[in-house]
Amino acid sequence: MAHTLLTALRRVAGAALVAAVALQAGAADAQTRSQQGRDKGQYIPTIWVDPDGCEHWVMDDGAEGYMTPHVSRQGIPVCRRGNVCGVMPTDQFFATDSYRVSKSGQARLRDFFREANALSYIITGHTDSRASDAYNMRLSLNRANAVAKVAQASGARIADVRGYGERQPAASNNTAAGMAKNRRVEIICIR
Repeated sequence: MAHTLLTALRRVAGAALVAAVALQAGAADAQTRSQQGRDKGQYIPTIWVDPDGCEHWVMDDGAEGYMTPHVSRQGIPVCRRGNVCGVMPTDQFFATDSYRVSKSGQARLRDFFREANALSYIITGHTDSRASDAYNMRLSLNRANAVAKVAQASGARIADVRGYGERQPAASNNTAAGMAKNRRVEIICIR
């Protein structure tokens, strides 16, 4: 009787193992379809940085976590913090209403990224308040992306690129000097 029971348990366990393997294979197939084959059956994380500079990962199945293995005594993740390590006045890098970085601006940016030597960077674009909000949001993001493109060509790792338009002014938009300070690209170094 004990032998018969053991044999039955082995069959059930074997069937469960086969079902688990089949389920796992089905999940990999679904994963591959969701990535349209780009992932070759593997999960590919997306990395994003929150406003406090904490890097997060998100898998395409919805799982999420912090990029740092360090936690405080309370179990809260301790993130690498970012500091603004560069403010690039956009008047010196871009023509009015343009997001093409000038040749001299590209050279200055390459030098900056070589010398900054951070693990990764967050690039944020900002404008003054003279145009519409939608226009300023688009222009600030395009300028931030242009700086990020130069950074990546220099070998820098870009963690995030954001456009804030006129929403985070550094100075008053009531004066020409204040508006000039607001037209900027900030580079946040993650160390």
